[in-house]
Amino acid sequence: MHYLNISFSHKNSNIEIREKLSYPHDSDMHGCLKKLNTSEFINESMLISTCNRMEVLCSCNDIVKATKYIFSILSKRAGLSVDELKEHADVFDDSSAIHHVFSVASSLDSMVIGETQIAGQLKDAFRFSHDNGYCGKKLARTIKSAFACAAKVRNSTDISSKPVSMASVAISKLKSMVNDLTSKKVLIIGVGEMSEITAKHLISAGCDVSVMNRTKHKAEEFASQHGIGHVDYSELPNAINEFQIIFTATSSYEPIIKYDMVELCNFERFWFDLALPRDIESLDRGDINLFVIDDLKQIIDENLGLREKAARAAQGIIGREIVTFFESLATLDIEPVIKEIYQKAYESAAQESSRAIDKGFIPREYEKEAKKMCEQALKRFLHDMTLSMRNSTDDTGHAMTTNMMHIFSESIDKPKRPEFIKETSEKK
Repeated sequence: MHYLNISFSHKNSNIEIREKLSYPHDSDMHGCLKKLNTSEFINESMLISTCNRMEVLCSCNDIVKATKYIFSILSKRAGLSVDELKEHADVFDDSSAIHHVFSVASSLDSMVIGETQIAGQLKDAFRFSHDNGYCGKKLARTIKSAFACAAKVRNSTDISSKPVSMASVAISKLKSMVNDLTSKKVLIIGVGEMSEITAKHLISAGCDVSVMNRTKHKAEEFASQHGIGHVDYSELPNAINEFQIIFTATSSYEPIIKYDMVELCNFERFWFDLALPRDIESLDRGDINLFVIDDLKQIIDENLGLREKAARAAQGIIGREIVTFFESLATLDIEPVIKEIYQKAYESAAQESSRAIDKGFIPREYEKEAKKMCEQALKRFLHDMTLSMRNSTDDTGHAMTTNMMHIFSESIDKPKRPEFIKETSEKK
């Protein structure tokens, strides 16, 4: 069994490519995961699709063939050639795949180093895959260990001492352009986690905030919860020409603000599109300052410099946790095999003692003692061998018992949801 991760992120792909590869809705995720798991080379899979990354994580029996199959699926999804996708993708396998997942969970691979939003996104991605039967014990062990690693990074470093997010970076950019935000009218479109963080920052800055959402009752609940105004979604064409500041973070398949909807105004406007796919159609207008996710890179790079020391310490923790993970994985892989060996040995002991008694070699009244003697002899014989099996692992952490694993197959039932995955609030 191998681990494989194919990653498209802010580090290797621009927003146009990530947009084409995104899976914003559950129906999209179902379709992709079903295709992935129909492959004879893939055992379990999950998708991580956020504004900054789209990744496929899977366990597989053939890395080369599984990689080829995944790229063929993504090529059809994005409408891009496999060669073009390969130019941008980072492909990780086995220990490098685990290192990458641990880094993502610890927010070291995030555009905003130390942001806390990725943990919830990773948890939601795993829960979706696990609850719908697309992944099981193998990826569950991986994600559980990734969360444990992330907790140690947070507790042992200052990387998340001042939590930041894409929304907070956008607010910082806005403050650098508008001296006083007090009483400025701001419209937030969307009611997901990104919108909630944005609302809190804007309210704290003294802005006059209103919210809009396609589903009316969700917008009303959001407005009531935060004590802000509510604008009906049908008013979108008018609202975009009335509000000076707009933040969008919806899960729409296509832009909700089109070029031909925008009118000339006698005031300067500041729009922040925090969605992927993007909510706002590309604009080239002097009266509108439009910022998308990738435009916030400068502030984010400054953030990386400030957290560089903490990031180095975090990488050390990740390295140690990877060693621990593969050591525990080797034990988990070998124990079912050893248990099966002993079970078959005891069955043989029972058969041979019964045969000896039936043929009159041993008096029947000594049946119990004869069986016990056979078992003890086999246990003594197997002890050194099984001890060696537990202690012998290869450089990827897998037990060096491949042939044994084929002979003594493990029967695995569909697992229950792991305890480390708890219910979280509904995302946008």
